[in-house]
Amino acid sequence: MTALPPTTAAAGRRGTAGRPGAANGAPAAPGTRGTRGRKAPGWLGALPLLVFAAIGFGLPVGALLYGAVTRDDPATGATALTGEHLQRSLQGPYLGSLVGSVQLSALTALIGTVLGVLIAQAVVTARGGALRTAVLTASGVLANFGGIPLAFAFVATLGISGVVTRLGRLDSLGWNLYSFTGLAVIYLYFLVPLMVLVILPALDGLRPQWREAAQNAGATAWQFWRHVGLPVLAPSLLGGFVLLFGSAFAAHATAAALVGGSVPLVTLKIADALSGNVLVGQENVALALSLDMIVIAGLVMAVYLPLQRRSSRWLH
Repeated sequence: MTALPPTTAAAGRRGTAGRPGAANGAPAAPGTRGTRGRKAPGWLGALPLLVFAAIGFGLPVGALLYGAVTRDDPATGATALTGEHLQRSLQGPYLGSLVGSVQLSALTALIGTVLGVLIAQAVVTARGGALRTAVLTASGVLANFGGIPLAFAFVATLGISGVVTRLGRLDSLGWNLYSFTGLAVIYLYFLVPLMVLVILPALDGLRPQWREAAQNAGATAWQFWRHVGLPVLAPSLLGGFVLLFGSAFAAHATAAALVGGSVPLVTLKIADALSGNVLVGQENVALALSLDMIVIAGLVMAVYLPLQRRSSRWLH
């Protein structure tokens, strides 16, 4: 066996480095340099989504922001920057509508979270698959059932002359569908199924080994949920709460058909302003109210997204 000179061996290593198969004369593997085409940029696949988001969301938000911070001089037609609309949207009845929407959304989101978790846990612990299939199917339908049809269904059932109202004599108990309480009951009709759909994967992610380990250590069911289950599920629970809050905060059609202006809600105020039911010079207040809603929704999503990422890191 003849040894190669040091310089020849080093040159051979440099010449074959990074080329698998070249040292023994085999053809280069697919995907190696020279046989692989230039890869397209990663962002190119997301280009249609970016274009859609820019047209569907960016342009309306830009127009809304422009109208909320500008005013036109009726005499000269000149446009000038102003904070008058934003300031007015946080005063008087407009501020009351924002507070009313936040209160209604927070209350219904809290009740919907509790009821949705209890129903989802019953589904997870059920032995048969028929109950799970039925609950998931019903939740998928009811979570998207809203607007005028939902309002009409409740009027026929729990309205002043509704079937259940007459049979149960609910009017003698002080029941009023066209009130803050009645509107909360209607919102729960689609928020609870939504919470079931959101929290069910998280409950499925609780590993049986964790419960078995807790039982072997002598822990009770309450101790397991207090020290293991709830801490693991806390991000999903909070994420579901803010999702329900956002859904209730943006709801409009059901409230408009049922309570009109008797319950102050920001979505109803915006609808009134857009239809011309405002004082002269306050036409752009609706845009300022919409901007307030976007800010609140942005704060909600800023809480929801980190919580969702943390929950998925625990449960997957």
